[in-house]
Amino acid sequence: MIRNVLITLHADITQNLKYDRLTQKVLEQVLQYGGNALDVGCHKGEILEAIIKLAPLGHHIGFEPIPSMFQQLQEQFSGRATILPFALSDQCGQTTFQYVKNAPAYSGIKKREYATSHPDIEEINVEMKTLDSIITNDMTVKLIKIDVEGAEYLVLKGALQTLRRHQPVVIFECGLGASDFYGTQPEQIFDLLTRDAGLKIHLINDWLKGYPWLSREEFCKTYRDKKEYYFVASAR
Repeated sequence: MIRNVLITLHADITQNLKYDRLTQKVLEQVLQYGGNALDVGCHKGEILEAIIKLAPLGHHIGFEPIPSMFQQLQEQFSGRATILPFALSDQCGQTTFQYVKNAPAYSGIKKREYATSHPDIEEINVEMKTLDSIITNDMTVKLIKIDVEGAEYLVLKGALQTLRRHQPVVIFECGLGASDFYGTQPEQIFDLLTRDAGLKIHLINDWLKGYPWLSREEFCKTYRDKKEYYFVASAR
């Protein structure tokens, strides 16, 4: 794939390609000795494929609520990962879900800003679960990737016991144009991850270089200035 070639060549022609490249580096550091990982917002499965390549013996779970993509992922990862058709949140039940047919990567529980001028949206009904209701006590989680188009605070809130118990590395998106459509403030995410879960938040490149974590003020300013929208939370 052209995307993989660009990542290998470090050709960061877009912000998303840069984040994909840096995500790959985080995966390599965290999963170099194996472990179990969760891909929340699996989409086409590129990140899950990279996870399995690095930790082929791990028990990995991908979450994708769009029915057609869920079925495709089930076939693609049969025998290699568990694929579940749930939208993760802070409660269990049913919810409407905005499926952006001409830009599926922007799909989510609520509408948000879209990079396409004419989004073709179909509202579907999906099952909603919390991560804490799925992860059993006998499964150790080493890494979680969250890309849910603004619902990250709800996902993290519904995963608090998992975060406290396992202290995983969490790669997550968080930015204006998406998170704010859920009424989320950056202070809420910072407090949940740091005060409640005992993790520290870094810019993804800073984490890779071993630089210090962000203060509450720095994280909130980064969010509101739209400087970056991809972060890593970890215990280190």
